[in-house]
Amino acid sequence: MKVEEVKSTVKTQRISAHSHIKGLGLDESGYAIQSAAGLVGQEQAREAAGVVVDMVKSKKMAGRAVLLAGPPGTGKTAIALAIAQELGNKVPFCPMVGSEVYSSEIKKTEVLMENFRRAIGLRIRETKEVYEGEVSELTPVETENPGGGYGKTVSHVIIGLRTAKGSKQLKLDPSIYEALQKEKVEVGDVIYIEATSGAVKRQGRSDAYAIEFDLEAEEYVPLPKGDVHKKKEVVQDVTLHDLDAANAKPQGGQDVLSMMGQLLKPKKTEITDKLRREINKVVDKYIDQGIAELVPGVLFIDEVHMLDIETFTYLHRALESAIAPIVIFATNRGKCLIRGTDDIYSPHGVPLDLLDRLLIIRTIPYNRTDMEQILKLRANTEGLEIEPEAISALGEIGVKRLCVMRCSC
Repeated sequence: MKVEEVKSTVKTQRISAHSHIKGLGLDESGYAIQSAAGLVGQEQAREAAGVVVDMVKSKKMAGRAVLLAGPPGTGKTAIALAIAQELGNKVPFCPMVGSEVYSSEIKKTEVLMENFRRAIGLRIRETKEVYEGEVSELTPVETENPGGGYGKTVSHVIIGLRTAKGSKQLKLDPSIYEALQKEKVEVGDVIYIEATSGAVKRQGRSDAYAIEFDLEAEEYVPLPKGDVHKKKEVVQDVTLHDLDAANAKPQGGQDVLSMMGQLLKPKKTEITDKLRREINKVVDKYIDQGIAELVPGVLFIDEVHMLDIETFTYLHRALESAIAPIVIFATNRGKCLIRGTDDIYSPHGVPLDLLDRLLIIRTIPYNRTDMEQILKLRANTEGLEIEPEAISALGEIGVKRLCVMRCSC
């Protein structure tokens, strides 16, 4: 008897350097498990990061920030991402490098402000009239091209939606068919279509299909209850920078719906402080009405020693803002010159007044055993098969390379 594995037909998701990070890997008492949630070793740093997460959740981190200090390749970025994961999967995570502020045509402080607002989420809850259900039929109806030629065009699309209570067949406009294609909707998916705007949102695969072979590839959701045509609370997650960019050239009202409607219109214009203040007023209004809530995210600034005295002054003030995100700095420098000055030296190249606001977490170089565990973890994430001898050889190379990088800092 021959048994063959059936490969999933779902497209493989892109794997990044930190796709395997799912959290800090702490037990119920806050102690680090040696290898858990995608992290290996660095137990003391992870436990300290767990304290930071607890402080953020209990709202005791206002006006403060975190500094991850350690040699290159010791997991500083991974720990910062793990902190964001512990705070919630919808929490914005905005990474940047200190040298980015010098590589743009706009002001240094403007670069920081944009990234600050990218790291502040806004969760908008609105009650909308929608058609929701599992797709039971999806048939585009084609007609001859009215402009002539040999091609055909889609005149409308017939879609069937079913719930636990009933089903409906809808005739939709071609523009909605384009939205269905963009969301990669197919039969068996659970979706909703907004009755007024025609916007389509794919929620996942119906759990009735969870017995298929591609179990690991999809997020399964239960069959919706109630009628197909209903009023539903719709939750949208955006960042303050999204609203800034969408309203740099206002073309409509100043409410949240007008802002959302312009997110897809490409334009590159300067975002002024006046515009940001106006958007903040609208956001505050909707927060007071209970329609929206702020979701402070994580701003991760690597190579913080590359910032100069002007940007440090700006950061010092920005940390005191009422809507500041959780800011995490990282550096591999010891005592060095503060950029923008001639003779002022400070630990990590950070001014002392800002340094007093920081909770400093130290990372240490990995040993060979940790390095081999990380290699096995990455190989598993990438779907690679590596022989034990190769893992051992690569671990030895990694430890030697880490020593060279540490000595050159």
